[in-house]
Amino acid sequence: MPARSAKETFLRLLSHVREGTEKATKIYDELGQMVQDPQVKEAIDARTFVSHSVLAKIDQCFKIIGEQPVKLGGRLQEVFLEDFRKEVSEIQSPPARRLFILAKLVHLNHLRIGEYEALVAAADASGHFGVGVLLESCLADKLAFAERTRRLIREIAEIRIAERKGVQAA
Repeated sequence: MPARSAKETFLRLLSHVREGTEKATKIYDELGQMVQDPQVKEAIDARTFVSHSVLAKIDQCFKIIGEQPVKLGGRLQEVFLEDFRKEVSEIQSPPARRLFILAKLVHLNHLRIGEYEALVAAADASGHFGVGVLLESCLADKLAFAERTRRLIREIAEIRIAERKGVQAA
């Protein structure tokens, strides 16, 4: 379906975010099953929970604008997950594996952040301020997750550095 107007483009973008959020929730579920580290697992489980809330907000956006999501044919997240599975299976070191998983989560999350920033602006430009509020709250969830993940990565790195210093001092 070609987009011939700003409204149709907005509908496609919103549909893309909804589809991506739905797929991301499944990715988080799968990642949560693969992870052994309790901190990382807890973060992924929390992300899964928040993703369900985000889906409800996006569905409310569609309700407000009186539209249904359109079907799209993108495979970005399927390719992401295929590559992730292959790469993570090749990493032997648990700390390296943990960092790799977190780095991939950050990657996926930042794609969504960019989409939400564009959607918030588009909602405001189209006069759908209620939709903008809902989308901005979804963006806030993504930004919070990015910050929390950054802190977890930093903590893991600091622990590894301390371990190395302890081994060198001994």
